[in-house]
Amino acid sequence: MDYETMNMSNNMLGNGPNTGPSIGPSSTPKRKRTRIWPYLLTGLVGAIIGGLLTTAIVPSIIIGHIEGLQLSVPSSAGSWQTENPSSNIRSTNYVPSSDPWQVVVDAAEKVSPAVVGIVNTRSLYDIFGREYLRDTSGSGLIITSDGYIVTNNHVIAGDSRKITVFLADGRTMEAEIIGADPATDLAVIKIDGTGLPTAVFGDSDQLKPGQLAIAIGNPLGMEFNRSVTVGVISGLDRVLKVGDAYMRLIQTDAVINPGNSGGPLIDGDAQVIGLNSAKLNVEAVEGMGFAIPSNQVRRIVTEIMETGRVRRAFAGLSLMDRSEVRIYKPTVKIDRGIYVYDVVSGGPAAKAGVRQGDIVVEFAGHTINDVGTFVALISELSPGDNVKMKVLRGDQELEFTITLIEAPSEAR
Repeated sequence: MDYETMNMSNNMLGNGPNTGPSIGPSSTPKRKRTRIWPYLLTGLVGAIIGGLLTTAIVPSIIIGHIEGLQLSVPSSAGSWQTENPSSNIRSTNYVPSSDPWQVVVDAAEKVSPAVVGIVNTRSLYDIFGREYLRDTSGSGLIITSDGYIVTNNHVIAGDSRKITVFLADGRTMEAEIIGADPATDLAVIKIDGTGLPTAVFGDSDQLKPGQLAIAIGNPLGMEFNRSVTVGVISGLDRVLKVGDAYMRLIQTDAVINPGNSGGPLIDGDAQVIGLNSAKLNVEAVEGMGFAIPSNQVRRIVTEIMETGRVRRAFAGLSLMDRSEVRIYKPTVKIDRGIYVYDVVSGGPAAKAGVRQGDIVVEFAGHTINDVGTFVALISELSPGDNVKMKVLRGDQELEFTITLIEAPSEAR
């Protein structure tokens, strides 16, 4: 087949010269290539010029806005001070107006002059009966300008030969014991003085857990006198048995060490809210110190100063905890309160209408679930006080008003 015949066949198949591949001189001419360098050059020049303008102008605008801004903070929190005020670019440093612990500093400065050290020189005997002297130390608080001082009973207890008081101004004076009350672990001693610094008592009934608590005292003796420790009120109405008595105490995590006994526990207003008395000294337990509430301190101290002793209140009741009832009175059903197993004939409770078999559930406005709490509460009351008591009798809840009397000597 010659060339023309092959070409004809191609046309019949629809592959003519314009649609099929070009061969030889009849091929389509190549397109002319476009040049892009001018465009690239123009874009590059524009980017350079834009960058220069941004660098030169934008910072000036931003700085101008920054200079117009003012930082506002509460006046009580502090202030902002500017360094190099003549410079266009200013830097500021925050300067607090006061130390957040300043309230502690101020309270401690007010009360510390009234805190004293007490050294009790006691007479002791060895196993051979030979006498020797031993010094024990504690803390105290001046409560009158003429030298009355309150402290713990256990600080001045024992066969005391001499009690020495160390004042904040460096003087030492010998003190006499005015009176003591082992049931509340309180005592009053007296030095001869005038114009002595004193402390102000606050209202311990208004305390709340979490409130600031500051302890001041002489841990481990006079070498660390008037040490200040800080914490909070951890709990209220903690009833503990101290010796033979039950006491209702304030719990705090402010550090209280041996020698702090008798020193004040104060609040942020420099008011005495308690008298440091004890620390729970158990392995693996930390931050559990206890103080006698200031209202109780004030009442006991006033009575000691006036009469030299404390009169105990008496209701005329014999009581049992629920655990004892289950053992000794297994037929009695009791799921709350404490059980009255005896009422003194002719006593205050009997006169008010309380009977044997009643269950005491409330006394002096406090819920009662153990005998210790009842004893602690009545120890804070005085003969002649009228106190309300609620009891369960069968299905009834009854309320009585009991007029307390002075406890007989055998009941104290």
